[in-house]
Amino acid sequence: MNDMTGRTAVVTGASRGIGRAIARRLAADGATVVVHFGTDEVGASATVVEIERAGGAAYAVGAQLGTDDDVESLFEGIEAALAGRPLDVLVNNAAAAPAGPLGATTRAEFDHLFAVNVRAPYFIVQRALPLLRDGGRIITISSVATRMANPSQTSFAMTKGALETMSLTLANQLGVRGITVNAVAPGATRTADNGAVFEAPGFAELIAGATALDRLGGADDVAEVVAFLASDAARWVTGQVIDASGGLFLGPRA
Repeated sequence: MNDMTGRTAVVTGASRGIGRAIARRLAADGATVVVHFGTDEVGASATVVEIERAGGAAYAVGAQLGTDDDVESLFEGIEAALAGRPLDVLVNNAAAAPAGPLGATTRAEFDHLFAVNVRAPYFIVQRALPLLRDGGRIITISSVATRMANPSQTSFAMTKGALETMSLTLANQLGVRGITVNAVAPGATRTADNGAVFEAPGFAELIAGATALDRLGGADDVAEVVAFLASDAARWVTGQVIDASGGLFLGPRA
């Protein structure tokens, strides 16, 4: 475990899945966590309850990303939760799901995907910088979709590629403040919400067979990587994309 006692963190999209696991993990390390949700208030409340039952501190804050006033709505809640304290860790996790292949994606779907997955994280970082302490952490969740050709996720992969470029350039800009900026790229990750997807006959075995570590990933696997990057131990790691996929599609395993 990493000692984050007295520190604060914001995790977007933390009402379920990987975001919930990240929020729980940072809270277990001692951070006070702002649990952001878009529409799933019940899920965010459940995340907060889990953290509090484990002895941690958390606050749920709602703001629907991709709308005109999303960032200001989010930070009204964040600043109320921080109550004058600086922000130590920002985790951009919230994302819209893939919209489909090139021939099926509508302009509205495309615009929504970029509004949630690219515009919102960009302006969340912009708004967070005055609150973020020197030596703080910015961690953005990307995807292995950026290194694989998947025609069903073209626009989604484009958004994640933009986030990786953002992380690289911000790392160079913010390094003078001791702020590290990194991205984490999960692969196929089983969570409580998407478990049914992996129940399709042979699908879980197919993914495991294409993964170097020979199993499906879980949300906690990704959360551990984020917790490392948020810790003092990662003080010399910045501008990187950390693959947290267990080695998905690295090549033939013959």
